[in-house]
Amino acid sequence: MGEAEKKIRQLPQDLQKEVEDFIDFLIKKRVKRSRNKPTFSWAGALKDLRDHYTSVELQHQISEWRIGGK
Repeated sequence: MGEAEKKIRQLPQDLQKEVEDFIDFLIKKRVKRSRNKPTFSWAGALKDLRDHYTSVELQHQISEWRIGGK
């Protein structure tokens, strides 16, 4: 880390602030990514439709919705 600090000190004050902002961004990005673990709370949400539609029929319906179906 010492080399990086030496290089940062050689920068003008406004660029040092930009480096500091970028470091803060990287820290927030890492924290945000590690905090959002999937919960799969949606699993089984459509189980009441299982007797009415096959998975293939549902896939076709979803495709129609996505492309602005007929």
